[in-house]
Amino acid sequence: MKHEFCHSSIIQAASQRISADLSRRGFIAGATASVASLGLFSSAKAAPQAPARPILFTNVRLFDGTSSGLRDGLYLLVEGTRIKAVGNGAPGTPEGARVINCGGRVIMPGLIDSHWHALFAGLPLPVLMQGDTGFANLAAAQEAERTLMRGFTTTRDLGGPTFALKQAIDQGLATGPRIYPCGAMITSSGGHGDMRPLYEVRTAPAAPFNSIREAEGALIADGPDFVMMRVREQLLQGASHIKVVGSGGVSSPRSPLDSVTYTEAEIRAAVNVCGDWNTIVTVHAYEPKAVQRAISAGAQCIEHAHLMDDATAAMMAERGVWLSTQPFLTEEDQLPQSGEAREKMQTVFGGTDKAYRLAIKHGIKTAFGSDLLFSATLARRQNLMLTHLTRWYTNAEILKQATAANGELLALSGLRNPYPGKLGVIEQGALADLLVVNGNPLEDITLVAKPETSFAIIMKDGTIFKDTLT
Repeated sequence: MKHEFCHSSIIQAASQRISADLSRRGFIAGATASVASLGLFSSAKAAPQAPARPILFTNVRLFDGTSSGLRDGLYLLVEGTRIKAVGNGAPGTPEGARVINCGGRVIMPGLIDSHWHALFAGLPLPVLMQGDTGFANLAAAQEAERTLMRGFTTTRDLGGPTFALKQAIDQGLATGPRIYPCGAMITSSGGHGDMRPLYEVRTAPAAPFNSIREAEGALIADGPDFVMMRVREQLLQGASHIKVVGSGGVSSPRSPLDSVTYTEAEIRAAVNVCGDWNTIVTVHAYEPKAVQRAISAGAQCIEHAHLMDDATAAMMAERGVWLSTQPFLTEEDQLPQSGEAREKMQTVFGGTDKAYRLAIKHGIKTAFGSDLLFSATLARRQNLMLTHLTRWYTNAEILKQATAANGELLALSGLRNPYPGKLGVIEQGALADLLVVNGNPLEDITLVAKPETSFAIIMKDGTIFKDTLT
Protein backbone atom coordinates (compact mmCIF):
# COMPACT_ATOMS: atom_id res chain seq x y z
CA MET A 1 0.00 0.00 0.00
CA LYS A 2 2.79 2.41 0.93
CA HIS A 3 4.51 1.81 -2.38
CA GLU A 4 1.26 2.37 -4.31
CA PHE A 5 0.59 5.58 -2.36
CA CYS A 6 4.02 6.98 -3.20
CA HIS A 7 3.59 6.05 -6.86
CA SER A 8 0.20 7.78 -6.96
CA SER A 9 1.58 10.88 -5.25
CA ILE A 10 4.43 11.14 -7.72
CA ILE A 11 2.03 10.84 -10.65
CA GLN A 12 -0.27 13.48 -9.20
CA ALA A 13 2.58 15.90 -8.53
CA ALA A 14 4.06 15.38 -11.98
CA SER A 15 0.67 15.90 -13.59
CA GLN A 16 0.12 19.15 -11.71
CA ARG A 17 3.57 20.45 -12.65
CA ILE A 18 3.09 19.64 -16.33
CA SER A 19 -0.42 21.10 -16.42
CA ALA A 20 0.72 24.30 -14.71
CA ASP A 21 3.63 24.67 -17.09
CA LEU A 22 1.48 24.11 -20.17
CA SER A 23 -1.14 26.57 -18.91
CA ARG A 24 1.49 29.24 -18.36
CA ARG A 25 2.70 28.78 -21.92
CA GLY A 26 -0.77 29.17 -23.45
CA PHE A 27 -1.31 25.54 -24.40
CA ILE A 28 -4.89 25.78 -23.08
CA ALA A 29 -6.80 23.53 -20.78
CA GLY A 30 -6.30 20.75 -23.27
CA ALA A 31 -3.13 20.26 -21.22
CA THR A 32 -5.10 17.53 -19.51
CA ALA A 33 -5.21 15.71 -22.84
CA SER A 34 -1.49 16.26 -23.30
CA VAL A 35 -0.71 14.86 -19.86
CA ALA A 36 -3.04 11.93 -20.50
CA SER A 37 -1.08 11.12 -23.64
CA LEU A 38 2.00 10.65 -21.49
CA GLY A 39 0.25 7.88 -19.61
CA LEU A 40 0.20 9.70 -16.27
CA PHE A 41 -3.52 9.23 -15.74
CA SER A 42 -4.58 5.61 -15.40
CA SER A 43 -8.18 6.63 -16.16
CA ALA A 44 -7.36 8.37 -19.47
CA LYS A 45 -9.30 7.12 -22.46
CA ALA A 46 -7.41 5.32 -25.18
CA ALA A 47 -7.72 6.42 -28.79
CA PRO A 48 -11.19 5.52 -30.08
CA GLN A 49 -11.25 2.19 -31.83
CA ALA A 50 -13.14 1.73 -35.08
CA PRO A 51 -16.04 -0.69 -34.80
CA ALA A 52 -14.88 -4.30 -34.72
CA ARG A 53 -17.77 -5.24 -37.00
CA PRO A 54 -17.56 -4.31 -40.66
CA ILE A 55 -20.35 -2.01 -41.86
CA LEU A 56 -22.04 -2.79 -45.14
CA PHE A 57 -24.14 -0.07 -46.79
CA THR A 58 -26.54 -1.47 -49.38
CA ASN A 59 -28.92 0.06 -51.93
CA VAL A 60 -26.68 3.08 -52.35
CA ARG A 61 -26.57 5.95 -54.84
CA LEU A 62 -22.98 7.17 -54.84
CA PHE A 63 -21.40 10.58 -55.29
CA ASP A 64 -17.70 9.75 -55.03
CA GLY A 65 -16.33 13.30 -54.76
CA THR A 66 -14.84 13.42 -58.25
CA SER A 67 -17.66 12.50 -60.66
CA SER A 68 -20.33 14.84 -61.97
CA GLY A 69 -23.15 12.36 -61.48
CA LEU A 70 -24.35 9.50 -59.32
CA ARG A 71 -23.86 5.77 -59.66
CA ASP A 72 -26.92 3.77 -58.67
CA GLY A 73 -27.46 0.36 -57.12
CA LEU A 74 -24.14 0.13 -55.32
CA TYR A 75 -22.94 -1.24 -52.02
CA LEU A 76 -20.15 0.15 -49.88
CA LEU A 77 -18.18 -1.84 -47.30
CA VAL A 78 -16.29 -0.18 -44.42
CA GLU A 79 -13.79 -2.17 -42.41
CA GLY A 80 -11.99 -0.43 -39.58
CA THR A 81 -11.18 3.14 -40.60
CA ARG A 82 -11.11 2.52 -44.36
CA ILE A 83 -13.44 1.91 -47.24
CA LYS A 84 -12.85 -1.73 -48.07
CA ALA A 85 -14.92 -2.03 -51.24
CA VAL A 86 -17.39 -0.24 -53.51
CA GLY A 87 -19.31 -2.38 -55.96
CA ASN A 88 -22.41 -3.22 -57.93
CA GLY A 89 -24.99 -5.88 -57.38
CA ALA A 90 -25.53 -8.13 -54.38
CA PRO A 91 -22.47 -8.19 -52.13
CA GLY A 92 -21.37 -11.05 -49.98
CA THR A 93 -21.94 -10.03 -46.38
CA PRO A 94 -18.80 -10.41 -44.26
CA GLU A 95 -19.23 -12.47 -41.12
CA GLY A 96 -20.59 -10.37 -38.26
CA ALA A 97 -21.08 -7.30 -40.45
CA ARG A 98 -23.66 -4.68 -39.62
CA VAL A 99 -25.87 -4.11 -42.67
CA ILE A 100 -27.47 -0.71 -43.31
CA ASN A 101 -30.01 -0.51 -46.13
CA CYS A 102 -29.80 3.05 -47.42
CA GLY A 103 -33.04 2.75 -49.37
CA GLY A 104 -31.64 4.45 -52.47
CA ARG A 105 -30.20 7.37 -50.54
CA VAL A 106 -27.07 9.19 -51.70
CA ILE A 107 -23.75 8.49 -50.01
CA MET A 108 -21.12 11.19 -50.41
CA PRO A 109 -17.77 12.04 -48.80
CA GLY A 110 -17.77 14.05 -45.59
CA LEU A 111 -17.52 17.80 -46.15
CA ILE A 112 -14.19 19.59 -45.70
CA ASP A 113 -13.75 23.26 -44.73
CA SER A 114 -10.40 24.58 -45.95
CA HIS A 115 -10.45 27.75 -43.80
CA TRP A 116 -11.75 27.23 -40.28
CA HIS A 117 -10.78 28.50 -36.83
CA ALA A 118 -11.76 25.75 -34.41
CA LEU A 119 -10.78 27.72 -31.31
CA PHE A 120 -12.25 31.03 -32.44
CA ALA A 121 -15.41 30.09 -34.34
CA GLY A 122 -17.85 30.04 -31.43
CA LEU A 123 -16.63 32.65 -28.93
CA PRO A 124 -16.80 36.46 -29.11
CA LEU A 125 -13.43 38.16 -29.58
CA PRO A 126 -13.61 40.12 -26.27
CA VAL A 127 -13.99 36.83 -24.39
CA LEU A 128 -11.02 35.33 -26.20
CA MET A 129 -8.91 38.42 -25.53
CA GLN A 130 -9.36 37.92 -21.79
CA GLY A 131 -6.92 35.05 -22.10
CA ASP A 132 -8.94 32.35 -20.31
CA THR A 133 -7.64 29.60 -22.53
CA GLY A 134 -9.21 26.85 -20.45
CA PHE A 135 -12.70 28.20 -21.05
CA ALA A 136 -11.88 28.81 -24.71
CA ASN A 137 -10.89 25.17 -25.18
CA LEU A 138 -14.05 23.90 -23.52
CA ALA A 139 -16.19 26.13 -25.73
CA ALA A 140 -14.20 25.04 -28.79
CA ALA A 141 -14.83 21.38 -27.97
CA GLN A 142 -18.57 22.04 -27.92
CA GLU A 143 -18.38 23.90 -31.23
CA ALA A 144 -16.28 21.07 -32.70
CA GLU A 145 -19.09 18.61 -32.02
CA ARG A 146 -21.58 20.94 -33.71
CA THR A 147 -19.21 21.23 -36.67
CA LEU A 148 -19.13 17.46 -37.10
CA MET A 149 -22.91 17.29 -36.81
CA ARG A 150 -23.10 19.77 -39.70
CA GLY A 151 -21.40 17.11 -41.81
CA PHE A 152 -17.91 18.62 -41.80
CA THR A 153 -15.72 15.63 -41.00
CA THR A 154 -12.46 17.54 -41.62
CA THR A 155 -11.35 21.13 -41.06
CA ARG A 156 -8.16 22.88 -42.07
CA ASP A 157 -7.39 25.27 -39.26
CA LEU A 158 -5.97 28.68 -40.19
CA GLY A 159 -5.02 30.24 -36.88
CA GLY A 160 -5.26 29.21 -33.26
CA PRO A 161 -3.60 26.80 -30.81
CA THR A 162 -5.77 23.82 -31.68
CA PHE A 163 -3.16 21.17 -30.91
CA ALA A 164 -4.72 20.10 -27.61
CA LEU A 165 -8.24 20.13 -29.04
CA LYS A 166 -7.10 18.02 -31.98
CA GLN A 167 -5.43 15.58 -29.61
CA ALA A 168 -8.55 15.33 -27.47
CA ILE A 169 -10.69 14.60 -30.54
CA ASP A 170 -8.23 12.06 -31.94
CA GLN A 171 -8.09 10.24 -28.60
CA GLY A 172 -11.85 10.22 -28.10
CA LEU A 173 -11.89 12.70 -25.22
CA ALA A 174 -13.98 15.07 -27.36
CA THR A 175 -16.14 14.77 -30.47
CA GLY A 176 -15.35 16.72 -33.59
CA PRO A 177 -13.90 16.72 -37.09
CA ARG A 178 -10.35 15.92 -38.06
CA ILE A 179 -8.23 19.03 -37.57
CA TYR A 180 -5.29 19.97 -39.77
CA PRO A 181 -3.66 22.56 -37.46
CA CYS A 182 -1.40 25.47 -38.37
CA GLY A 183 -1.07 26.77 -34.82
CA ALA A 184 -0.59 30.50 -34.52
CA MET A 185 -0.54 32.48 -37.73
CA ILE A 186 2.76 34.29 -38.21
CA THR A 187 2.34 38.04 -38.61
CA SER A 188 4.43 41.20 -38.52
CA SER A 189 4.28 44.18 -36.21
CA GLY A 190 1.24 46.09 -37.39
CA GLY A 191 0.05 43.21 -39.53
CA HIS A 192 -3.31 41.46 -39.48
CA GLY A 193 -3.54 39.67 -36.15
CA ASP A 194 -1.50 42.25 -34.23
CA MET A 195 -4.27 43.05 -31.77
CA ARG A 196 -2.14 44.86 -29.19
CA PRO A 197 -3.41 48.04 -27.62
CA LEU A 198 -0.95 50.78 -28.42
CA TYR A 199 0.38 50.94 -24.86
CA GLU A 200 1.72 47.38 -25.30
CA VAL A 201 3.83 48.20 -28.31
CA ARG A 202 7.46 47.51 -27.46
CA THR A 203 10.66 48.82 -28.96
CA ALA A 204 12.68 45.63 -28.49
CA PRO A 205 12.18 43.19 -31.41
CA ALA A 206 11.73 40.10 -29.24
CA ALA A 207 9.67 41.63 -26.44
CA PRO A 208 6.56 39.71 -25.31
CA PHE A 209 3.13 40.65 -26.63
CA ASN A 210 0.78 39.54 -23.91
CA SER A 211 -2.66 40.28 -25.32
CA ILE A 212 -2.27 37.93 -28.27
CA ARG A 213 0.19 35.47 -26.72
CA GLU A 214 -2.41 34.12 -24.29
CA ALA A 215 -4.57 32.60 -26.99
CA GLU A 216 -1.72 32.41 -29.54
CA GLY A 217 -4.00 33.10 -32.46
CA ALA A 218 -1.12 35.09 -33.91
CA LEU A 219 2.57 35.46 -33.14
CA ILE A 220 4.57 38.49 -34.19
CA ALA A 221 7.84 37.97 -36.02
CA ASP A 222 9.83 40.69 -37.79
CA GLY A 223 12.75 39.73 -40.01
CA PRO A 224 13.60 36.35 -41.59
CA ASP A 225 15.32 34.98 -38.48
CA PHE A 226 12.36 35.61 -36.20
CA VAL A 227 9.98 34.27 -38.83
CA MET A 228 11.96 31.03 -39.01
CA MET A 229 11.90 30.73 -35.22
CA ARG A 230 8.12 31.20 -35.01
CA VAL A 231 7.51 28.74 -37.84
CA ARG A 232 9.66 26.10 -36.18
CA GLU A 233 7.81 26.62 -32.90
CA GLN A 234 4.52 25.75 -34.59
CA LEU A 235 5.96 22.78 -36.45
CA LEU A 236 7.45 21.27 -33.30
CA GLN A 237 3.97 21.40 -31.72
CA GLY A 238 2.50 19.45 -34.61
CA ALA A 239 1.47 21.98 -37.26
CA SER A 240 0.50 20.33 -40.53
CA HIS A 241 1.04 23.57 -42.47
CA ILE A 242 1.94 27.17 -41.69
CA LYS A 243 -0.05 30.35 -42.23
CA VAL A 244 1.83 33.59 -42.87
CA VAL A 245 0.05 36.95 -42.93
CA GLY A 246 1.10 38.85 -46.02
CA SER A 247 -1.35 41.77 -45.98
CA GLY A 248 -3.79 43.68 -43.84
CA GLY A 249 -7.11 42.24 -42.77
CA VAL A 250 -10.67 43.15 -41.90
CA SER A 251 -10.90 42.37 -38.19
CA SER A 252 -7.56 43.88 -37.10
CA PRO A 253 -8.04 47.54 -36.19
CA ARG A 254 -4.88 49.04 -37.65
CA SER A 255 -3.96 46.91 -40.68
CA PRO A 256 -5.14 48.50 -43.95
CA LEU A 257 -6.19 46.08 -46.67
CA ASP A 258 -3.77 47.66 -49.13
CA SER A 259 -0.78 47.16 -46.84
CA VAL A 260 1.81 44.50 -47.70
CA THR A 261 3.09 43.36 -44.34
CA TYR A 262 5.94 40.97 -45.13
CA THR A 263 8.92 41.20 -47.44
CA GLU A 264 9.62 38.46 -49.94
CA ALA A 265 12.64 37.43 -47.88
CA GLU A 266 10.49 37.01 -44.75
CA ILE A 267 7.90 34.88 -46.55
CA ARG A 268 10.64 32.87 -48.22
CA ALA A 269 12.17 32.17 -44.81
CA ALA A 270 8.90 30.50 -43.78
CA VAL A 271 8.70 28.62 -47.08
CA ASN A 272 12.25 27.32 -46.67
CA VAL A 273 11.61 26.03 -43.15
CA CYS A 274 8.40 24.32 -44.26
CA GLY A 275 10.23 22.81 -47.20
CA ASP A 276 12.76 21.34 -44.79
CA TRP A 277 9.84 19.91 -42.79
CA ASN A 278 8.14 18.60 -45.96
CA THR A 279 5.01 20.73 -45.74
CA ILE A 280 3.65 23.99 -47.15
CA VAL A 281 3.04 27.67 -46.41
CA THR A 282 -0.25 29.39 -47.11
CA VAL A 283 -0.37 33.20 -47.14
CA HIS A 284 -3.21 35.53 -46.11
CA ALA A 285 -3.39 38.20 -48.83
CA TYR A 286 -6.02 40.32 -50.57
CA GLU A 287 -4.44 42.84 -52.92
CA PRO A 288 -2.49 41.92 -56.09
CA LYS A 289 0.87 43.11 -54.76
CA ALA A 290 0.60 41.01 -51.61
CA VAL A 291 -0.55 37.94 -53.53
CA GLN A 292 2.19 38.26 -56.13
CA ARG A 293 4.86 38.72 -53.48
CA ALA A 294 3.70 35.56 -51.70
CA ILE A 295 3.78 33.58 -54.94
CA SER A 296 7.25 34.88 -55.80
CA ALA A 297 8.44 33.77 -52.37
CA GLY A 298 7.27 30.22 -53.04
CA ALA A 299 3.95 30.04 -51.18
CA GLN A 300 1.87 27.07 -52.32
CA CYS A 301 -1.54 28.48 -51.37
CA ILE A 302 -3.19 31.88 -50.98
CA GLU A 303 -5.98 32.57 -48.51
CA HIS A 304 -8.69 35.03 -49.66
CA ALA A 305 -7.30 37.02 -52.67
CA HIS A 306 -10.69 38.74 -53.06
CA LEU A 307 -9.06 41.83 -54.56
CA MET A 308 -6.70 40.17 -57.05
CA ASP A 309 -6.54 41.26 -60.67
CA ASP A 310 -6.26 39.36 -63.94
CA ALA A 311 -2.45 39.35 -64.02
CA THR A 312 -2.32 37.98 -60.47
CA ALA A 313 -4.80 35.23 -61.27
CA ALA A 314 -2.77 34.26 -64.33
CA MET A 315 0.36 34.11 -62.17
CA MET A 316 -1.38 31.82 -59.67
CA ALA A 317 -2.51 29.48 -62.41
CA GLU A 318 0.89 29.40 -64.10
CA ARG A 319 2.68 28.51 -60.85
CA GLY A 320 0.04 25.97 -59.78
CA VAL A 321 -0.73 27.89 -56.59
CA TRP A 322 -3.95 26.99 -54.77
CA LEU A 323 -6.64 29.52 -53.91
CA SER A 324 -8.45 28.94 -50.63
CA THR A 325 -11.20 31.53 -50.57
CA GLN A 326 -14.65 32.28 -49.21
CA PRO A 327 -17.92 33.12 -51.01
CA PHE A 328 -18.68 36.24 -48.97
CA LEU A 329 -21.77 37.81 -50.51
CA THR A 330 -23.74 39.68 -47.86
CA GLU A 331 -22.93 41.30 -44.54
CA GLU A 332 -24.80 38.44 -42.86
CA ASP A 333 -21.75 36.31 -43.70
CA GLN A 334 -19.69 38.15 -41.07
CA LEU A 335 -20.26 39.78 -37.71
CA PRO A 336 -21.62 43.34 -37.82
CA GLN A 337 -18.80 45.85 -38.22
CA SER A 338 -18.61 49.61 -37.91
CA GLY A 339 -16.33 52.38 -39.04
CA GLU A 340 -13.16 51.42 -40.91
CA ALA A 341 -13.69 47.69 -40.30
CA ARG A 342 -17.07 47.87 -42.05
CA GLU A 343 -15.52 49.70 -44.98
CA LYS A 344 -12.84 47.01 -45.28
CA MET A 345 -15.45 44.26 -45.07
CA GLN A 346 -17.53 45.87 -47.83
CA THR A 347 -14.41 46.16 -49.99
CA VAL A 348 -13.66 42.47 -49.59
CA PHE A 349 -17.25 41.47 -50.23
CA GLY A 350 -17.31 43.68 -53.29
CA GLY A 351 -14.39 41.72 -54.74
CA THR A 352 -15.86 38.25 -54.22
CA ASP A 353 -17.59 37.92 -57.58
CA LYS A 354 -14.56 39.06 -59.58
CA ALA A 355 -12.22 36.77 -57.65
CA TYR A 356 -14.27 33.66 -58.41
CA ARG A 357 -14.69 34.64 -62.05
CA LEU A 358 -10.93 35.10 -62.41
CA ALA A 359 -10.30 31.75 -60.72
CA ILE A 360 -12.63 30.04 -63.21
CA LYS A 361 -11.22 31.94 -66.19
CA HIS A 362 -7.64 30.91 -65.42
CA GLY A 363 -8.37 27.43 -64.08
CA ILE A 364 -6.96 28.09 -60.62
CA LYS A 365 -7.17 25.16 -58.22
CA THR A 366 -9.79 26.46 -55.79
CA ALA A 367 -10.77 25.25 -52.32
CA PHE A 368 -13.89 26.07 -50.32
CA GLY A 369 -13.51 27.67 -46.89
CA SER A 370 -15.94 29.56 -44.68
CA ASP A 371 -13.71 31.61 -42.31
CA LEU A 372 -16.54 32.21 -39.82
CA LEU A 373 -15.39 33.80 -36.60
CA PHE A 374 -16.35 34.85 -33.08
CA SER A 375 -20.00 33.73 -32.99
CA ALA A 376 -21.69 30.37 -32.44
CA THR A 377 -24.70 31.74 -34.31
CA LEU A 378 -22.57 32.75 -37.29
CA ALA A 379 -20.79 29.38 -37.25
CA ARG A 380 -24.09 27.71 -38.10
CA ARG A 381 -23.89 29.39 -41.54
CA GLN A 382 -21.00 27.10 -42.46
CA ASN A 383 -23.25 24.91 -44.64
CA LEU A 384 -25.17 27.86 -46.05
CA MET A 385 -21.88 29.43 -47.19
CA LEU A 386 -21.33 26.40 -49.38
CA THR A 387 -24.58 27.06 -51.23
CA HIS A 388 -23.42 30.61 -52.05
CA LEU A 389 -21.19 29.01 -54.68
CA THR A 390 -24.18 28.46 -56.95
CA ARG A 391 -23.50 31.93 -58.37
CA TRP A 392 -20.42 30.49 -60.14
CA TYR A 393 -20.56 26.69 -60.08
CA THR A 394 -22.88 23.78 -60.77
CA ASN A 395 -24.04 21.68 -57.83
CA ALA A 396 -21.60 18.92 -58.78
CA GLU A 397 -18.71 21.39 -58.97
CA ILE A 398 -19.61 22.76 -55.54
CA LEU A 399 -19.64 19.32 -53.95
CA LYS A 400 -16.35 18.40 -55.65
CA GLN A 401 -14.76 21.55 -54.26
CA ALA A 402 -15.86 20.81 -50.69
CA THR A 403 -14.75 17.17 -50.89
CA ALA A 404 -12.14 15.90 -53.35
CA ALA A 405 -10.54 19.27 -54.16
CA ASN A 406 -10.17 20.20 -50.51
CA GLY A 407 -8.77 16.72 -49.90
CA GLU A 408 -6.08 17.39 -52.51
CA LEU A 409 -5.14 20.62 -50.75
CA LEU A 410 -4.85 18.83 -47.40
CA ALA A 411 -2.58 16.22 -48.97
CA LEU A 412 0.00 18.95 -49.67
CA SER A 413 0.95 18.69 -45.99
CA GLY A 414 3.07 15.78 -47.16
CA LEU A 415 4.94 14.07 -44.35
CA ARG A 416 3.31 16.40 -41.81
CA ASN A 417 -0.13 15.06 -42.74
CA PRO A 418 -1.68 13.97 -39.41
CA TYR A 419 -4.14 11.64 -41.17
CA PRO A 420 -2.30 9.75 -43.93
CA GLY A 421 -4.81 8.45 -46.43
CA LYS A 422 -7.17 9.86 -49.04
CA LEU A 423 -9.87 12.26 -47.85
CA GLY A 424 -12.73 13.81 -49.78
CA VAL A 425 -13.38 10.77 -51.96
CA ILE A 426 -15.24 7.49 -51.70
CA GLU A 427 -13.13 4.75 -53.20
CA GLN A 428 -11.42 1.58 -52.11
CA GLY A 429 -8.73 2.32 -49.54
CA ALA A 430 -9.89 5.88 -48.75
CA LEU A 431 -10.49 6.98 -45.17
CA ALA A 432 -14.08 6.21 -44.17
CA ASP A 433 -15.57 9.71 -43.81
CA LEU A 434 -19.02 9.80 -45.37
CA LEU A 435 -22.56 11.16 -45.26
CA VAL A 436 -25.82 9.42 -46.09
CA VAL A 437 -28.17 12.08 -47.48
CA ASN A 438 -31.95 12.24 -47.51
CA GLY A 439 -32.33 13.45 -51.07
CA ASN A 440 -30.01 14.19 -53.97
CA PRO A 441 -27.68 17.16 -53.38
CA LEU A 442 -26.62 17.11 -57.03
CA GLU A 443 -30.17 18.17 -57.86
CA ASP A 444 -30.85 20.25 -54.74
CA ILE A 445 -27.73 21.77 -53.19
CA THR A 446 -29.81 23.42 -50.45
CA LEU A 447 -29.96 20.00 -48.78
CA VAL A 448 -26.44 20.55 -47.43
CA ALA A 449 -27.64 23.75 -45.75
CA LYS A 450 -30.07 21.69 -43.65
CA PRO A 451 -27.80 19.10 -42.02
CA GLU A 452 -30.21 18.35 -39.17
CA THR A 453 -32.75 16.83 -41.55
CA SER A 454 -30.66 16.09 -44.64
CA PHE A 455 -27.86 13.98 -43.18
CA ALA A 456 -29.24 10.64 -42.04
CA ILE A 457 -25.81 9.20 -41.18
CA ILE A 458 -22.54 10.94 -40.41
CA MET A 459 -19.45 8.72 -40.29
CA LYS A 460 -15.91 9.79 -39.53
CA ASP A 461 -12.94 7.42 -39.53
CA GLY A 462 -15.22 4.41 -39.78
CA THR A 463 -17.25 5.39 -36.71
CA ILE A 464 -20.88 6.46 -36.97
CA PHE A 465 -21.59 9.64 -34.98
CA LYS A 466 -25.15 10.19 -36.22
CA ASP A 467 -27.64 7.58 -37.39
CA THR A 468 -31.33 8.26 -38.02
CA LEU A 469 -31.82 5.21 -40.27
CA THR A 470 -31.32 2.41 -37.76
